[in-house]
Amino acid sequence: MKTSKLLTSISLTFIMLISLNVNAQEFEKMDKSIMDRAYYPANAPKRTFEKTDEAKKLAEPQIRVTYSRPAKKGREVFGKLLKFGKAWRVGANESTEILFVNDVTFGGKDIKAGRYSIIIIPTENEWTLKLNTELDGWGNYGYDETKDIASVSVPVTKSKKEIENLSIALYKTSDNTVNLKIGWDTTIAEFPITLK
Repeated sequence: MKTSKLLTSISLTFIMLISLNVNAQEFEKMDKSIMDRAYYPANAPKRTFEKTDEAKKLAEPQIRVTYSRPAKKGREVFGKLLKFGKAWRVGANESTEILFVNDVTFGGKDIKAGRYSIIIIPTENEWTLKLNTELDGWGNYGYDETKDIASVSVPVTKSKKEIENLSIALYKTSDNTVNLKIGWDTTIAEFPITLK
């Protein structure tokens, strides 16, 4: 009788341990806002396909932005979904992050190579982009304005066509200037970054 109870107890313990192990191996559900990356130069992630060492060297990443791409889904985005004058994480889910591989100048300030979060304060006519040292946050919940290290305000322009998903691009405008272009709905803003 005691042996039977002992075997039953051991069997139940074994089943519970297997159940816990199976649950620990489950994947997170797919997110509705897809995570994406923008690079400067744009061909940086495909540099191994370049034919020469020189072309591969020119395609090495200098700036990378990692962000989630929410969809408009018929909503009024600016002024409604995103309140004017309030901090925005520039996307969805985790805070958007920018990586500078080398030192840059942003907003007239020298910025050391490294990772920074991006926060935008949108208004109807201009956006202010702030670089912040707080990393790996979720949305604006961890945003601490005392950790802002630089900011730039630029006028917004209107897109001729609606941009369904938040989009970010990096492109060269002069020998040492790269613009960080952000667009969603019908609003676009471009922020200059000076390469050193």
